[in-house]
Amino acid sequence: MLARGGDAPAREHLLARYLPRLQRWASGRLPLRARSLLDTTDLVQETLLRTMEGLDRVEVRGPGGFQAYVRQAVLNRIRDQVRWAGRRQGREELSEDLRDSSPSPLEEAIGGAVLDRYERALAGLGQEDQELLHLRIELDFDYGEIATMTGRPSRDAARMAVQRALGRLAEAMGHER
Repeated sequence: MLARGGDAPAREHLLARYLPRLQRWASGRLPLRARSLLDTTDLVQETLLRTMEGLDRVEVRGPGGFQAYVRQAVLNRIRDQVRWAGRRQGREELSEDLRDSSPSPLEEAIGGAVLDRYERALAGLGQEDQELLHLRIELDFDYGEIATMTGRPSRDAARMAVQRALGRLAEAMGHER
């Protein structure tokens, strides 16, 4: 990997490729109470730059390995920021006029139930379907990239394979109701 060797254009290419994806994935994951001078976009950028500085220590395994590594690093950084915010919060009185735009406990429970159904249904699919859905849904790779990583002959072949896998996932999730 050229970027590991310090090749500046290769590093720039990695940043350009992964920064927007990670920012979309992390958008809104940093609660308002945990924001100070940093927002989620800042945390993503900071984490990706730190990863690039220590790129020689990053071990990438399989397709999507680098993005999975950086995504976990961003998630860890968000958790650190939330813990930090919890330690710094005082016991000041809050106005009753303030509205919390975060999901209610009911909304979180419903979302959690759907996520549990998704994960169970995904686990019941074949390895190939799991890989396709992981690359598309979790890592946000486009169909051309998925075709290259999975040995599909074209972008359209990858798109059709992902669509079929999504159909099997939806069917499995529908049976769990």
